[in-house]
Amino acid sequence: ISRAEAAFARERPCAPASPRVMLYVPVLLATAFSGPLARPRPAARAAASMSSRYSKEVGVQPPLGFVDPLKLTETADFDLLRLAELKHGRVAMLAIVGHLVTAAGVRLPGDLATGLPFSAVPPGLKALSVVPEAGLLQIVLFAGFLELFVMKDVTGKAEFPGDYRNGWIDFGWDKFSPETKLKKRAIELNNGRAAQMGILALMVHEYINKDPYVINALIGQPVGGFS
Repeated sequence: ISRAEAAFARERPCAPASPRVMLYVPVLLATAFSGPLARPRPAARAAASMSSRYSKEVGVQPPLGFVDPLKLTETADFDLLRLAELKHGRVAMLAIVGHLVTAAGVRLPGDLATGLPFSAVPPGLKALSVVPEAGLLQIVLFAGFLELFVMKDVTGKAEFPGDYRNGWIDFGWDKFSPETKLKKRAIELNNGRAAQMGILALMVHEYINKDPYVINALIGQPVGGFS
């Protein structure tokens, strides 16, 4: 290139970029460093599919609807999960009743073990330190016996997971309408969920400050026997 051509090139101003070209530049940069934003991810589609699949199940109700933060329904059998929820809820409801009854001072007559009357057994978690090891073992074995041989669908005629009537205990269930049956199943689920949270709260407060019934203490009606 000659000196004249070089001088002409330096003196000639560059043409301004077209507005259309300037508009395309940020778009191209954005797409170069990002994926297809408008395309839904497979995980999101799967979650939406699961939510719609189980949206009509018993226990799915406002305001939360279908809740599965751990995505258990994507890999596990829903009926098995529902059965576990029912069993935990039923045990928690029995635990709540037992906690309330023993906290009120109600005890069985007689002795729990040799030299240990029921009246000497404290309520709450402290009872575990008083009951002999053989007694705790009996509790575990009895729970295992119920799980393996009693709390199961023996006849194969269960209407839903957790239906253990087995043709001999009914309480008028067969006379209920389908709507009433769904309502009562939802009530059991919700009571079980509340009981699970309740017994957990009682145990945590008893462990922290020896006072599981903190609300009673706040209103001036403390419950004794846990110190």
